[in-house]
Amino acid sequence: MSKSLFVKTDAQKEWLERLAEYKDSFQRYSKEVDEQSRFPKENVEALVKLGYTKLTVPKEYGGEGLRVTDMVLLQETIASYDSSTALAIGWHQSVVGELYESKLWEESKLDLFAQEILKGALVNRAASEAQTGSPTRGGRPGTSAVKKDGKWVITGQKTFTTMSPVLTHFLVSAWVEEKEAIGFFLIDRDSKGLSIKETWDVIAMRGTESHDLILDHVEVAEERFVELNQGPRGNKINGWLLHIPACYLGIAQAARDYAVQYATEYSPNSIQGTISELPNVQSLIGQMDLELMKARHFLYSVAEAYDDEARRPLLTNELGVAKHIVTNSAITIVDKAMRIVGAKSLQLSNPLQRHYRDVRAGLHNPPMDDMTISKLAQAAINQIKSQ
Repeated sequence: MSKSLFVKTDAQKEWLERLAEYKDSFQRYSKEVDEQSRFPKENVEALVKLGYTKLTVPKEYGGEGLRVTDMVLLQETIASYDSSTALAIGWHQSVVGELYESKLWEESKLDLFAQEILKGALVNRAASEAQTGSPTRGGRPGTSAVKKDGKWVITGQKTFTTMSPVLTHFLVSAWVEEKEAIGFFLIDRDSKGLSIKETWDVIAMRGTESHDLILDHVEVAEERFVELNQGPRGNKINGWLLHIPACYLGIAQAARDYAVQYATEYSPNSIQGTISELPNVQSLIGQMDLELMKARHFLYSVAEAYDDEARRPLLTNELGVAKHIVTNSAITIVDKAMRIVGAKSLQLSNPLQRHYRDVRAGLHNPPMDDMTISKLAQAAINQIKSQ
């Protein structure tokens, strides 16, 4: 099951061809990136040079104005080459897409920042903290912003700052006491008092280097106070977060492809032909493709509904469900791929053990499965009550 059915525009075809040129080099780095927990700088630099990081900037700001569906297609493709590269650059694409689609900033600030992105700037939100957990649950950040001598002074520590080695800008959440609300501040990497604490010590998505961001009385100009939120971000419909399931779908596709290739080539002397002719192996292959079809069709249908302004208001819990379905299907697909390959899939030299670890990370990206299920239940109950 390939994604070719969902390729519908010349722009999509063109970008898929461009990305395909980097498939071998991205895959070549994957083993080293994982083993050394090293950020794939070479891959991201190539994407910036290619112009990929300005795709979700609207055309009126100088970008290409690609939609969520386009992003999902391209992000899935990159993830099938290298997972850490995809998840990392996906956050930049997502943040930029949401900023300009929802006009979260004043027009003058959007215009100025677009010029920075066109020049190669990379941005991600820094919103997670050890004490608050996922920001989508609405926890109040411990990071504070205090006005002093006409500037904002930011102090705090952020976790899960994906792509920290190469980010040029951090969109930092902080509690603004005088406004009794959460504010977001655009902070340059070279700001005094800003540093990266290398804390990323995990078994999955090791190359994203999602270290802690340290903010020690960082002074920020008034014009860099860009957003003010009154409620949890998790309550808002944001289709750009579909870059997350797209990433895990790409990993699952890579695992499936490896397993099928292996099955068609491996021929132990205990049988005639290859193991691909065995009924149990064919059953596993069929089950993998069944999961891929279900996940891909649901993900792309939701992305297309989001891109349709007439249908978007009808979306309720579909975005969270897409992430739930794809992530859990990806875990199932990789598991079945490993059953086909057998004990060799556990060798450190085998990519399946890396895929197995990486897809597990999807369970801990927002929204969490329990929140998705809870919202579905609440919607069903409220529907009956309102009748």
